[in-house]
Amino acid sequence: MFPLQRNRRLRTNESIRSLVRETSLSPQDFMLPMFVAEGKDVKVAIPSMPGIYRHSLDNTIKEVKEAWDLGIKAVNIYVKVSDSLKDNKGVEAWNKDGLMQQTIRAIKDAVPEMIVMPDVALDPYSIYGHDGIIENGQLVNDATVDALTRMSLSHAEAGADFVAPSDMMDGRVLAIRKALEENGHHNVGIMSYSAKYASAFYGPFRDALDSAPVDSQNIPKDKKTYQMDYANRIEGIREALLDVEEGADIVMVKPGIAYLDIVREVKNAVHVPVAVYQVSGEYAMVKAAAERGWLDHDKIMIEQLYCIKRAGASIISTYFAKEAALLLNK
Repeated sequence: MFPLQRNRRLRTNESIRSLVRETSLSPQDFMLPMFVAEGKDVKVAIPSMPGIYRHSLDNTIKEVKEAWDLGIKAVNIYVKVSDSLKDNKGVEAWNKDGLMQQTIRAIKDAVPEMIVMPDVALDPYSIYGHDGIIENGQLVNDATVDALTRMSLSHAEAGADFVAPSDMMDGRVLAIRKALEENGHHNVGIMSYSAKYASAFYGPFRDALDSAPVDSQNIPKDKKTYQMDYANRIEGIREALLDVEEGADIVMVKPGIAYLDIVREVKNAVHVPVAVYQVSGEYAMVKAAAERGWLDHDKIMIEQLYCIKRAGASIISTYFAKEAALLLNK
């Protein structure tokens, strides 16, 4: 009761504010998403994501080493494959000598302690740009799960620390966990994209991988039959709980800053770490506003990352990882 309690006493100066601060943020909280392209000495800018590039494998290794030196301990890998390698079943996804598998091996050889979490979904390999197999104009669940299981095993065999299914198929975590166990990959974890919403915030990412759904009358025009309705809250909690039951070691909420209510709900519901993906559209909006002088880039970047951590994130997958690490390390 005022005046016995004056809350401003604990805000008097930075020393006391930092002493009682409830949330901390460090480079070790971050996971760096990386886009890998075929070729050598390739560095292709992604126009809708200023400062982000598709790198060939040789340049990717340089980026990984730089991230490690900044204190970033995990990378999330996505590949852009040639159109000639795409089909409806995503067969290239489990090619032991494919771009993803080469990338996993190269990173683990170069920086053995870096945690490598390759993406598991068929959209980079699909002629239709969908996360699964299309039959009779519909994305089929169980055949897709079989493909994702083969893909996950190939990642584990290449040396991945975790596999990261982002597809939102029913039952895929259980199928992947069983396959990993049966093939001796007991220590390979699963980071499941558990509450992944059908969001317009993903636009720049699809530019990066050329993986947007193909505009055709014969296939779904969007991903709303498998990604979640952004109007729903309870569904996200249910998805996360089911994934934990099926063997997920980490659950993810995606997108990030616009879904912090879901992050807190999931954090309260599960007893595993919660990852949050601050996605490409969220990154691009900050960059665009800062370029126009409407926002202070560094202050907004750090504030958003703190808010994601405060909401319950144990891991933040963010395109700001290197910039934020540089700032925090000062």
